[in-house]
Amino acid sequence: MLSTYALDGAGLVRRQILAHTDEARPAIDAALWLDLLEPSPDEERVVEQTLGINVPTREEMREIESSNRMYEDDGALYLTTTLVTRLDSDQPQNAQITFILKNGKLVTNRYTDPLPFRRYASYAERHAGSCNSHLAIFAGLVEAIVNRIADVVERLGSDLDAVSSDIFGRHAPARQRAWQRDYRGVLERIGQSGELIAKTRESLVSIGRMLAFAQQSGLLPMSNEQRTRLRTVARDVTAMSDHVSFLGTNVSFMLDATLGMISIDQNNILKIFSVVTVFLLPPSVIGAAYGMNFEHIPGAREPWGFAVALLAMAASAVVPWLLFKRRGWL
Repeated sequence: MLSTYALDGAGLVRRQILAHTDEARPAIDAALWLDLLEPSPDEERVVEQTLGINVPTREEMREIESSNRMYEDDGALYLTTTLVTRLDSDQPQNAQITFILKNGKLVTNRYTDPLPFRRYASYAERHAGSCNSHLAIFAGLVEAIVNRIADVVERLGSDLDAVSSDIFGRHAPARQRAWQRDYRGVLERIGQSGELIAKTRESLVSIGRMLAFAQQSGLLPMSNEQRTRLRTVARDVTAMSDHVSFLGTNVSFMLDATLGMISIDQNNILKIFSVVTVFLLPPSVIGAAYGMNFEHIPGAREPWGFAVALLAMAASAVVPWLLFKRRGWL
């Protein structure tokens, strides 16, 4: 899908263009921002021929090397960054987005539709002053992306606080903590948070490299205001990267703590079985002795024999219990 955004009155006006029609080239010439969302070969071709650029393929956008993602060619600046998407789902994903800047136009090539693009497009429809050039639109899109990541980082911090409370049981009575903990659910939440942190960290590092390359490029005639704007975003990205690294360390701590709690609970269960075994072993020995098929067993033929045997078995179970209780083993 090819969408063009041209400045008209109060803000940017969006038009969806069909590549094979005669209105495609005039609309591209008049636009400040061209948005390619899962473009067809015809849409890529008409943009390339009109602007004299080479729109990278999906495979080229996935290249790991920075030299393949950010470069200058024939007066155009190509910037490909990794963006974490599907942040509100249980399976976040990383996708690549390419920004191409040439001759006062911005081209975005993407195969995903993240929320920051939709938010910025809606914002640009009502604020002409902040989107009056291709550099302003580029800076606005990056700011929208970084703000969205900031919201996710804030949510991650709150989620990890909740997980910490579940692990250490700070909000539950002491007698209820052991059986109310769902450590499987806690491990799943820690794993999801860890995956999101890793993808967010990768996205922030990629955005930081892209901003540094854009500021160093000689193809972008930036004003002092635009350069300051990009520097501010770059500082925010660096600060969030440090905070995400801290959250990653926190996730590792919580994982170790959860495994430690699981080990403690398992040891407590084994302890209970061991204590029960100690309690029941003496009565079992007494009962086994009086169950032997021998004629001369003390008290076997006496009226009080059965009661004495029961008392002996009860005493042999109670005495170890009292001993364990006194030494604080229970």
